[in-house]
Amino acid sequence: MVVIDDYSVARGGATGLAVLSAKLFRSLDIPVTYICGDDAANPELAALGISMVGLNSRDLLSAERAKAFVTGIHNGAAARMVANWVAADDTANTVYHVHGWHQILSPALFKALAPVAGRCVVHAHDFFTACPNGAFFDYQTQEICLRRPLGAGCIATACDKRSYPHKLWRLARGSNILRLLRAEADFGRIILLHEKMAGFLVGAGYRPERLTTIRNPVAPLSIERIEAEANDEFVFIGRLDEEKGVEDAVAATRRAGARLCVIGDGPLMPLVAASGDHVRAVGWQSHAEIGTTIRKARALLMPSRYPEPFGLVAIEAARSGLPVIMSRSAFLAEEMERAGMAFACDTADETAFADTLTRFSQMPRHEIRAMSERAFLMSPALASTHEQWRDALLAEYYSLLSTNAVPELTDRVATQGVFR
Repeated sequence: MVVIDDYSVARGGATGLAVLSAKLFRSLDIPVTYICGDDAANPELAALGISMVGLNSRDLLSAERAKAFVTGIHNGAAARMVANWVAADDTANTVYHVHGWHQILSPALFKALAPVAGRCVVHAHDFFTACPNGAFFDYQTQEICLRRPLGAGCIATACDKRSYPHKLWRLARGSNILRLLRAEADFGRIILLHEKMAGFLVGAGYRPERLTTIRNPVAPLSIERIEAEANDEFVFIGRLDEEKGVEDAVAATRRAGARLCVIGDGPLMPLVAASGDHVRAVGWQSHAEIGTTIRKARALLMPSRYPEPFGLVAIEAARSGLPVIMSRSAFLAEEMERAGMAFACDTADETAFADTLTRFSQMPRHEIRAMSERAFLMSPALASTHEQWRDALLAEYYSLLSTNAVPELTDRVATQGVFR
């Protein structure tokens, strides 16, 4: 088993699941190699007998600007690293699972994996496999974007959070990923987090039969039900970035006269920390630390501005007994609201969001408790357990295996790169 991701150490997201999968496979004595773009310095994985292979590179935000401009589109060193590993160590029973690639490894990764594409699974943790900016979101108009990726409307639209020249760079990278992944049918297995992702990828040109949904595994933040009915503080957990909507949570709680605890880190941390006395910003915390912090919470806020593909934190909080107030565009919103464990609203509308918070704050104690109990008992059905997730992945891998040996790679494959 070869697990591939930009990073070797996780703070959640795609890397968290990549690392988790490696641990779960090793628990079954499956040989695992972890290939990553950073320095591969994860002693926990190494101690489990996982072979660590790292590029020892920096991600796009940390790298020198000119270098990042080139390597973000095509990281030749990453392609050579992966191609050389395949040439030296691949077997007919080796399966490759790609998690994250857009921060270090780049679309060049898929050129290197092309000879083993029939035994490769690609996990769509976000929309970068289809949309140039990875979110189907227009950062300038603050609206969900339904334009066809790389179509005329997409190319002409200045949707990037920085500038139109940066959008052009994203278009170059996006055309690479569509050419090297979408156009290569041998990459026949793309894992989605939620069924609603399929429409976006099909609209980008992926054939439906290539798409399989396996919902993320979820572990509760608290084993015991949090008594939400006894608390009065709202909590936001996640990356402090524009698309996650933390600014909307800050504004709505201020308008509603409510208190907000913000757990996480990111570019907007200075703004959040200076938002006023009603906000308590505690920074990044481990899973266990979050479980302690949220014992004071009445509900989780998940005001994502883009179509949130899964919203792992929403189910983690619900499994701990916290009701959820979330963006109506989140893919989980309909299910969670129907189950009576969440309220969905237009969280980008400050008044509507604040009104929802006020209404929730004024609900009788017994109604909040009922929501909390429903969340605690019913939310496990919305996701996988670790074991269910592991077994679903293994089933996909076994279906891909063939008895045909992989043809030997030449130096040309390893060095040619993306551009012809």
